[in-house]
Amino acid sequence: MLAGHRTWIFENKPVILSTGTVGGPFEANGKIPNDFDLLHDDMWLKQASFEKAQQMMLEEACQFAVKNSPIEKEQVEFFLSGDLINQITPTSFAAKTMGIPYFGLFNACATSMESLALASFLINGNGANYILSGSASHNAATEKQFRYPTEYGGQKPPTAQWTVTGAGVALLAKNGNGPQITSATIGKVVDMGMTDPFNMGGAMAPAAADTIAAHFKERNVDPSYYDLIITGDLGHVGREVSFDLITKEGLPIEEDKYVDCGLTIYREDQPVLSGASGAACSSVVTYGHFLNRMKKGELNRILVVATGALHSPLSVQQKDPIPCIAHAVSIESRSDRS
Repeated sequence: MLAGHRTWIFENKPVILSTGTVGGPFEANGKIPNDFDLLHDDMWLKQASFEKAQQMMLEEACQFAVKNSPIEKEQVEFFLSGDLINQITPTSFAAKTMGIPYFGLFNACATSMESLALASFLINGNGANYILSGSASHNAATEKQFRYPTEYGGQKPPTAQWTVTGAGVALLAKNGNGPQITSATIGKVVDMGMTDPFNMGGAMAPAAADTIAAHFKERNVDPSYYDLIITGDLGHVGREVSFDLITKEGLPIEEDKYVDCGLTIYREDQPVLSGASGAACSSVVTYGHFLNRMKKGELNRILVVATGALHSPLSVQQKDPIPCIAHAVSIESRSDRS
């Protein structure tokens, strides 16, 4: 089951039974609106705060994941999820609403694949039959905490990214119909000394390259094994940097097969600068857009590499560098599984 030092091979191949994806008005105007279960026309969702709106989106994504499946909510044994807000309170409050035994996780924007890897590990080892795994973020809530409230109207450099307002959840099962989770490579914290909180893509790129290189070495497959290698939210800057780093490692990855969720969700004419980010970025794009492409038969094997910057407002104010991490999970179409 353990290949090398940091890769799990899932012999029992947990199944993504169903998914739920929710977005906001900005996402509704993006490139993939048809890949969401629900799109809201109001950033507030009629809630008293943006944090409560984020909580509601995660609850809705969980409800859609169960509704789109053949099981009842009471059959779900665990809920693994997290977000970007202090003490992941929106996720914890959503877990209270769902009433499911809960693991609260934080790996910033890498939380989506952290939760999927851990959920797959639990199911593969017969620790559960059904698990909800996901992540959420809200543009205004994240801006308020990590940068400036949106009302401030502060200018940003071209390297900055736009936090996705949304939530993405997958329902994993021991058996059933759906794409299979075949392996996961767990990232290690990589710190290249970058201190600019407006260049998350550049900061996270080395962590993505490190995990991708480890995955191919430890799984002992060629990059051509996958139809797409999908990073989480590196944006234009981070994608280019990470691709250069991977190329220097000698991995023969075709550039058109190296794509980024942060460059997939929004149109080029939307004011997102370097692209999208946020804990929901990789979860909504993967569980919506890319899994829909797998259902259509356009893709058979994908490697999703979610990236996260593990800083806080306090660490930035104290002039600490920005440590980063990336987790990779391989998702493959059904083969001979009954």
